Amino acid sequence: MRLTSFTDYTLRTLLHLGSNPGRLVTIQEIADLHSISKNHLMKVVNELARNGTIETIRGRNGGFRLAHEPKDINIGAIVRMSESDFYMAECFDPNGTPCGLVKACGLKSVLGNATAAYLAELDRHTLASLLPEPRPRDMPVTVHRRKAA
Repeated sequence: MRLTSFTDYTLRTLLHLGSNPGRLVTIQEIADLHSISKNHLMKVVNELARNGTIETIRGRNGGFRLAHEPKDINIGAIVRMSESDFYMAECFDPNGTPCGLVKACGLKSVLGNATAAYLAELDRHTLASLLPEPRPRDMPVTVHRRKAA
């Protein structure tokens, strides 16, 4: 299974916000950190704000931050929200081409079980469980930036 870039950017955004509690973050900051498109991030931020995961502050000194504690943000729920479907094969798509093997094929149940196990694992984690342990205040945090190509 492969997550879409939308989900990847959603998770990166939440990880960055979780690592910067209470501070307003900008789209430009995340775009620069990960060398990703501001346009794509604007869609991510809009969706996260629309579903109440983040709160946005408009204006010159605006930005966005988590609307909930990291311990209250479930990764499985976020992935389900950001992915359009979990069709592992065309036979999962109700609008897909019918398969001539449907009566004699055990693959659909195996793939269905694999998808369920994948989502169950994500459900076991919160944003807090993915964040590094807090450092003492006197220790600097190192941020690694990728060089632009």
